[in-house]
Amino acid sequence: MKKLAIALALAALMPAARAADMTEEQKTLYALGAVLGNQIHSSFAATPAELEFIKKGLTDVAAGNKPAIDMEIYGPKIQELAQARGAARAEKTKAEGKTFADKAAQEKGAVKSASGLIYIPVKEGSGKSPAATDIVKVHYRGTLTSGQEFDSSYARNEPAQFPLNGVIKCWTEGVARMKVGGKARLVCPSAIAYGDQGTPGGPIPPGATLAFEVELLDIVKPAAAPKAAAPKK
Repeated sequence: MKKLAIALALAALMPAARAADMTEEQKTLYALGAVLGNQIHSSFAATPAELEFIKKGLTDVAAGNKPAIDMEIYGPKIQELAQARGAARAEKTKAEGKTFADKAAQEKGAVKSASGLIYIPVKEGSGKSPAATDIVKVHYRGTLTSGQEFDSSYARNEPAQFPLNGVIKCWTEGVARMKVGGKARLVCPSAIAYGDQGTPGGPIPPGATLAFEVELLDIVKPAAAPKAAAPKK
C-alpha cells in the first residue's frame, strides 16, 4: 500500500510525464489513477482546489494513516454530494440540449413528436417499417451536442442488431418511423435517452441530449424454432 501511495504522489508531482518515460508498472499505476480520475470527474466535476482534498484523503488512507476526518459522519455524505453535483450538471446540460433540439426542430423536414423526439429524414426508405417488437439491423453514429462521438457501428465496421423495444425510448419511437433502406437523424432529449443519470463513469453526462444518425438496413426475422420430433408409434 505504501508503494502505491508513493507512486501516486510522484505522479501528482510530475503531471507532464510522458508515456515514453514510464516503465510498464508505472503505466499501470497511471492507468489506476486515470480510472479513479474519470470516476471523480464524471460524478463530482471537482475543481483543481477540490482535487487537493481528494488527493489528501487518497494518499493518507493509501499510506495506512488514519483519516483526518470522522468517516462515520462524512463517508455517507459522499453519495449526497455526488447526487447534488449530478443534479446541477444535469440541469445545465439539459438547458444546453434544449437549445440544440430547438435549432434541430427548425431544419427542413424535421418533425417533433409529443415525447420531444426530433425526427429528421435524410433518405426515405422503400421497405417496411419495423414494429417495436421487431429485431432491427442498423448502422448508426451517436454524438453529444458538442459533436463528440460516443458510439458508432461505422467505427466498428459492423452493423448492430437488437430488439427495437430493448433500447432507449427515442430509438424505439424514431426507428419505428423509418422504412428499410432509409436514413434519418434522431435528436433525443434526456427524458427519452439516458435521463438525469447519464451513463455513470461512461461517455454520456447526466441530462444529455443526444443526436443519432441511423440507417435501417433490415428487419431481421427470428430464427425458426426447430421442429419437434414426431412421436414414435
